[in-house]
Amino acid sequence: MTVEELRSGGVAQAVRRSRLIVVLRRVSPLAALLATVAELADAGVRAFEITFDAPSAAPDLAAVRDHLAARSDGPFLVGAGTVTDRDQLEAARRAGADFAVAPLLDTGLVAGSIARGLPFIPGAFTPTEVAAAWAAGATFVKLFPASAVGPSFVRELRGPMREVPLIPTGGVDGTNARAFLDAGAAAVGIGSAIVRADAATRRSIVAAVLPDTSKAG
Repeated sequence: MTVEELRSGGVAQAVRRSRLIVVLRRVSPLAALLATVAELADAGVRAFEITFDAPSAAPDLAAVRDHLAARSDGPFLVGAGTVTDRDQLEAARRAGADFAVAPLLDTGLVAGSIARGLPFIPGAFTPTEVAAAWAAGATFVKLFPASAVGPSFVRELRGPMREVPLIPTGGVDGTNARAFLDAGAAAVGIGSAIVRADAATRRSIVAAVLPDTSKAG
């Protein structure tokens, strides 16, 4: 697929509709991971990211995909996060990842992902890095760590770079997620704020991003 096809394809459209990617980092054992995913899916989450910084990442991603495929309320997306080298990228592809995410910008990884037809979301922090990521073929650009700059940074960046869809991640939670979206972000990535929360707090965070899903499940 071409860069433009990835940017306008089904995965990219689904990310924009979902407005939220839940980042699941080293949630174990597998039963706990699947229970967390099921609870969040009941609350309305439709996009998940399994980080590839654990030995079980690839089988965990495949298990989550199978678990969600059995539900009748999809479709769902399951991506690979913290992808920092070619081996991880290939493992993510083989596990059936819908997209891949990195905490930094490696243009070689972006090119490798495009060659595999896999939407790639590299990390960037400065305007120069954001522009370089977009020029390299990113499907979205992950603004990381987003809490260090806040929603106003997204609003200002969107002025000269309106064509670049940003996904703020890192320090995003129920108190600021909606502000990032209102500032022009395509979606937000939320990790520990959801994973470490109780069920009621998880639902409130999802509702803050997707108010129409607050009654889901």
